[in-house]
Amino acid sequence: MSRSASGAPAPADTVRIRFQAAASRKVAPAHDPVDQARARPAWPIPRGGRARRTLTRNPAALTGLAFLCAILATACLAPVLYPDDPLGMVGRPLIWPGQDAEFPLGTDSLGRDVAAGLVHGARVSLLVGIAATVVGLALGLAVGAPAGYFGGWIDRVLVRLIEIFQAVPAFILLVVVVAIAQPSVTTITIAIGLVTWPTIARLVRAEFRAIREKEFVMAARSVGYGHLRIILREILPNALPPIIVTASVMVASAILMESALAFMGLGDPNVVSWGSMIGAGREHLRTAWYLTALPGVVIVFTVLALNLLGDGLNDALNPRIAAERRI
Repeated sequence: MSRSASGAPAPADTVRIRFQAAASRKVAPAHDPVDQARARPAWPIPRGGRARRTLTRNPAALTGLAFLCAILATACLAPVLYPDDPLGMVGRPLIWPGQDAEFPLGTDSLGRDVAAGLVHGARVSLLVGIAATVVGLALGLAVGAPAGYFGGWIDRVLVRLIEIFQAVPAFILLVVVVAIAQPSVTTITIAIGLVTWPTIARLVRAEFRAIREKEFVMAARSVGYGHLRIILREILPNALPPIIVTASVMVASAILMESALAFMGLGDPNVVSWGSMIGAGREHLRTAWYLTALPGVVIVFTVLALNLLGDGLNDALNPRIAAERRI
């Protein structure tokens, strides 16, 4: 390296040194699709911690969650609390609540323990409600996801399929399906799932149509991700919050549908449920109103708890509500 008379580097050497220093720096591209796909938000705002804090600060949602936990615990402990058959005749008929300590909630017209029926009925009603919701979610995702993601003729065909199911009133279709098949817990569960999936399908389709044009989805396409990976790994996690909220409401609707079927005599005759208890007690509505009031109150509070929890989840997972709350 040449130096000038004063000992400083020559101007040409100074330019070369600066050029080598600039070339040695590693500058990342500003819009790398791979980095954009990896840096995408896994969930919409609010994220997990903020959503939990919002939910825990909602007293109505916590009340509903506490009641649901109590019902679930009672249903799980039913064989321990009342190990005998809830359909067995264990006492004299029509004992009123509080009249006999052995039967705190009384007995029905056949001498069956009402408390045992409520506890064991919780298992059937909750099982049907949750399982039917899972069936409806699976069918709704299978139809709504490709319709919203691909669009075009696939969307048109699947939307027509949804409209065909929605053209018939849901409960009438449910009654027809259960009446044709042999009434059982499995049949009722599948039938309720078959009549409730269009709601989820339309919701999933709308969410996928809104998310498929987002930047992180376009970045995932540009790096060569397949359609299935984009649907399951990129779009579905961001569409889950409204689906979760709707699922909580679907559980409540499924419980009401099962109760209505059992009230009409289309329930499983081999098990006891809250609806079947109401149906069995309607003949004694004037003389023994507690036979219908007690299971009816349990259904009302369970459905109310599910709706309160659904509203709380909506407040916690909906990014628009969270943003308005922060303003």
